[in-house]
Amino acid sequence: MSDHDPAVEAAVQGELRLLDPEVRASPELVGALLHPEFHEFGASGRQWDRASIVAALAGVTDQEAGPITASGMKGVRLAPDLVHLTFDTERNGSRAHRSSLWRRTSSGWLLYFHQATPFTG
Repeated sequence: MSDHDPAVEAAVQGELRLLDPEVRASPELVGALLHPEFHEFGASGRQWDRASIVAALAGVTDQEAGPITASGMKGVRLAPDLVHLTFDTERNGSRAHRSSLWRRTSSGWLLYFHQATPFTG
């Protein structure tokens, strides 16, 4: 993390909440963390918008997907209202490099953009 920058810390906390199985199972909790203009390039290559990712996550149970572990999370404030996070995840043997942009809004810090790139080794 970037020297205890409150903006970076808020983005990290938001990202970790999005990895929490209880949050992921709740369309309301997920939706509260996503910017209205959210967009994602998923590890599968699929593009997601806010509505499609909320619906997809609501249909997945913990037993189907397994836990997600994150490592190496780092962040930097790019502008007063923009934070960039990078980290790796692993779930059921599948690994991905991840990049997220968090924007500060009147509702707080919200995930604006996310990209996952699969990797091995």
